[in-house]
Amino acid sequence: MSMGDRLRQLRLERHLSQEEVARQVGITRSAYSHYEINNRHPVYETLIKLAAFFNVSLDYIIGGAGTQRSDHPIETQEHKILELFKSMNHDQRQLSIGLLLGVVEGEFNKIPRSGVAKSK
Repeated sequence: MSMGDRLRQLRLERHLSQEEVARQVGITRSAYSHYEINNRHPVYETLIKLAAFFNVSLDYIIGGAGTQRSDHPIETQEHKILELFKSMNHDQRQLSIGLLLGVVEGEFNKIPRSGVAKSK
């Protein structure tokens, strides 16, 4: 499988547009499109960003036999959180954002929780 085919497959698995991927890695949609159709190859720095964004190894992106998923525990956890967030409805997302902000701001116990068990 070519690099372009792998990039397209990774993007489609996540239900993302070329524009969304390009924005996340800091390139133009046109440049990303050329990568998917194998007209151009990304520079090394962009390859690193694409691998991190898709949570895969560089070897996998360029068509090698490397692992599809990164084994880096933080990247794996972040990916799981993002996948969960994408699967939530609007109300679940709003509640999750409120809870996260409360944790970050140290005010978790002040957040109103309708139907959420209070932790001790």
